[in-house]
Amino acid sequence: MATPTSRPPLLGSARRGRVAFDEVAVRLHPADDVAIAKSPLLPRTVLALDSGEITIARMIPPGHKVALRAIPKGDAIHRYGQIIGFASADIAAGQHVHTHNVEVHQGELELDYAFCADYRPVELVPEAERRTFLGYRRADGRVGTRNYVAVLASVNCSSTATRRIAEYFRDNPIMEQYPNVDGVIGFPTKGGCGAHYGSDYLGLLQRTMAGIVDHPNVGAYIILSLGCETNQPEDLIANTTLGEHGTPLVLTIQQDGGFRKSVEAGIEAVMRILPEANKARREPVPASELVVALQCGGSDGWSGVTANPALGRAADEIVRQGGTVVLGETSEVYGGEHLLTRRAKSPEVARKLVDKIRWWEEYTSMFGTEIDNNPSPGNKLGGLTTIYEKSLGAIAKAGSTPLNDVVSYAERITERGFVHMDTPGYDPVSVTGQVAGGCTVVCFTTGRGSAFGFKPAPSIKIATNSELYARQEPDMDINAGRVLDGVPLDEVGAEIFEKILAVASGEQTKSERENIGEEEFNPWIIGATL
Repeated sequence: MATPTSRPPLLGSARRGRVAFDEVAVRLHPADDVAIAKSPLLPRTVLALDSGEITIARMIPPGHKVALRAIPKGDAIHRYGQIIGFASADIAAGQHVHTHNVEVHQGELELDYAFCADYRPVELVPEAERRTFLGYRRADGRVGTRNYVAVLASVNCSSTATRRIAEYFRDNPIMEQYPNVDGVIGFPTKGGCGAHYGSDYLGLLQRTMAGIVDHPNVGAYIILSLGCETNQPEDLIANTTLGEHGTPLVLTIQQDGGFRKSVEAGIEAVMRILPEANKARREPVPASELVVALQCGGSDGWSGVTANPALGRAADEIVRQGGTVVLGETSEVYGGEHLLTRRAKSPEVARKLVDKIRWWEEYTSMFGTEIDNNPSPGNKLGGLTTIYEKSLGAIAKAGSTPLNDVVSYAERITERGFVHMDTPGYDPVSVTGQVAGGCTVVCFTTGRGSAFGFKPAPSIKIATNSELYARQEPDMDINAGRVLDGVPLDEVGAEIFEKILAVASGEQTKSERENIGEEEFNPWIIGATL
């Protein structure tokens, strides 16, 4: 992919007359039929290219696409050197290319999966030379980046009490006695009942709940139950990892005297486990212990040009260091999955990804919809037109290393290197699965803006453009929009990698400073509500 080298005008300032193409637009691949506008392109503006001139027909907003050649109706349209859709009408050179003249033929795109064709083993950094961070080494060998005490609700009916217990410790001077504890957090839920007892779907919820508290970033936890729910705590413990290190404490509202007495009992229980959690100490550990979630939300036309590929550079370095990066959002891999199957370390891994893609096609068809219902309205305002285009940009977060495994939602991640987890594209649900699977840091790119956070894993937010960074600077940790000013992707990727090490060592992200991240726990609930 070409890296822009010239400084564009500020986003929002339009250019008139005859201008050099590179000053106002970016072409990402020689085979592309479109370029991305850096600034508003006004009608009758003439773009001067080496191959000739193109006259803009109508105003094209920044982040949106302009046709570089005449594209007949039905022809494929290329960006990143890949197909992003098909012309639904004749498109002339200089015209705006977007939802009004582009369509997706779901199921008709012929992709060359070529299992393992591009597999190249990674040359790991020698152990003695690996970078380090200050983490919490847990008894099972995993390493955390935070040290929370958690209260888990087994059902919606105990969620209010769970919140009340956690709120008691917020800004409470008593926490000064436990300087090694980052806080007490509650995990309320909207589920836990009305599900088919013994079903795989209930098992999915149980696996997610277990993963979020039996987690390297959680030093101790209790479970709060109503008592009569489908998601019985005994089953939750027996069916998951929660009983592997002793039986966790369960409080039950129906047995403990009702709401108020259960809240009081919960506060007392947390008081008893705080001293134990406070015994944890940070120690130097190699970067190979990092498990980083790769996530994007509120994407725009620049996501696949700046923030996502820069995060991909950081992901590659984590893998070189022996660590793990986890891509999610299978519905936002759709149309670009062939780029991952070609990198798979084995045909079995590649087939697992293709099987997930086919499941999503069937799943969405059950509801009379298509995966191309994504991108969202905000994505489209930012210049993204089709799910193929969005997916190709989203995949860039995963860098270039081999695909070592494909895991189910909230499944514990055991393979190192680059792993894909099957999650929806909805950010809170996706990140819930990644963190429940063991991710201890989240990197979240955004082009439209976001105030996302996710406890217990710190979330590093990366802006795709400088205008967004300036507007929402209190929420953004890194400005990848500098790539449009000529800063190399490798330099921004190195900045992201250093930020990951610093945050893993205890540096607060901007969302943490604002105490954001307690509303985002959102398990994927697939089955029928009975």
